[in-house]
Parts: sequence; structure tokens; C-alpha cells
Amino acid sequence: MLIAQIIGDKGAIVHTLAASATLEDAARELNEKRVGALVVIDAEGAISGVFSERDLVREVARRGAKALQDDVASAMSREVITAHPDETIDNCLARMTDRRVRHLPVIAEEVQLVGIVSIGDLVKHRIALAEAESAAMQAYIAAQ
Repeated sequence: MLIAQIIGDKGAIVHTLAASATLEDAARELNEKRVGALVVIDAEGAISGVFSERDLVREVARRGAKALQDDVASAMSREVITAHPDETIDNCLARMTDRRVRHLPVIAEEVQLVGIVSIGDLVKHRIALAEAESAAMQAYIAAQ
């Protein structure tokens, strides 16, 4: 299964935030949107980072409540690891495991943000595929 199919199933909505937003703004946005990460964009709309729940927790644990007034740029992950719509679930799961990330912005034509996938999205679809294969095998065996 390809990442494009997952984006088609879940939708292409990507929640974004400006790098100048505060960590408090980011926490509120994560909570309101019920997501685990936000794509951070610059003034031109280009991806400049990813801000996750882990980034928030790390900063608050390190600096306390005063960290909430810092800007997202100070805490976001700057090295953005992305996926492409034509990649497979297995390729992306391997990348996420190797790089220890839980969210991959999906980029088409090297510049256009077309979606975001989480490790949960990928595992969910991988399990559904395994269950479908198992059901097909059971039906085949039963028909023999």
C-alpha cells in the first residue's frame, strides 16, 4: 500500500503553525486539533520544522512553565524527515523506526505539502492489510 492511499483515506488536512507562535499556542493547537504534531511553516509557506508533543514536554521539563512563552522555533525539530506519496508503508515505517520519529509530512514534487502520516496511521493500515490477507487465505483454504 502506498502513502498516497493513506492520505486519500484519512484526508489531506495538515495542521500548521508559524515558527513565531509560542509553545503555549502550540500546546493549545495540539489539544484543539487532537493531533500529536504540527508542521511549522515560514512566511512563504515552506516547511521549516515539525513541532510535536514530545518537543513540548521536553522543553517544559527542562525549563518549567516559563518555556511556554518561548517561540516554537526554539523547540521544534528542524531536520524534517518527509515521505512521498508513491512510497510504501513499509519504507516509511522503517524510516520512522530508524530516525525515531512518529510523524512524516508528505511532500509531492519536492515542495508541496500534501498531507501528514503518523506511525499510528501506518500501523493501522498495515494491520488492516494483514487481516485482509489472512481472511483471503482462510477463504481460499475453506474452498479447497
